[in-house]
Amino acid sequence: MGLRFETRRSDSPWVDSVWTCTSERVTEMTSVAGVRWGLVFWEQAGVAYAGVTGPETRTGTAPVPEGATFTGIEFALGTSLRAVPTAALVDGGIVLPDTTSRTFRIDGARLETPGPDDAEALVERLVRTGTVVRDPLVADVLRGHDRAVSARTVERRFRAATGLTRGAVRQIERARVAAERLGSGDKTADVVADLDYFDEPHLARALRAYVGRTVGQLRAGVGGAIALDLDQCVTS
Repeated sequence: MGLRFETRRSDSPWVDSVWTCTSERVTEMTSVAGVRWGLVFWEQAGVAYAGVTGPETRTGTAPVPEGATFTGIEFALGTSLRAVPTAALVDGGIVLPDTTSRTFRIDGARLETPGPDDAEALVERLVRTGTVVRDPLVADVLRGHDRAVSARTVERRFRAATGLTRGAVRQIERARVAAERLGSGDKTADVVADLDYFDEPHLARALRAYVGRTVGQLRAGVGGAIALDLDQCVTS
């Protein structure tokens, strides 16, 4: 019993991943820090909902609608909603109004609620209408390309587009990778070395701050439901 996740990567340059989740007798979960904003659609007891999720800078506890099914779209770093700055979504989000079982409303337009196989088609439409936009400088920085602008300008635009500093993005992403590897059985010493942690206590502090788990809990798969894709299934 718990949260059953399935996640796939996307070929779209605008989308990082698409995920689905079913909650089974779970009323709360450990939320994990994440660097991307997203759209999420869920249904519980025949009632449909939609929302925009923001980057999360720390771990915490979040309620879970019991018996709900979810479809989510995680957008690529550097993308944003035209109507809502990503910085305004950090450690929060918004519920979208006028959602039905078939449609939702965003940026003044009513659109068909996607299933996991329809996510890219929805995003293409949002891009065509200018609802979702992107800063090309951020995309270049993430690919390691230098631009003829100052470091201060890069940092300002990176933070405007993502809501986070580049340092925060690196730390959060590294902790998530570490948690996934530990949950898959990798040795702690290998994770420390491969991900450039100073030592095991440094790794432990990062896991507490961003994932809400110890190394032992990740290895044993205990500690309650968690919003992290570990072997496609996270149990309570």
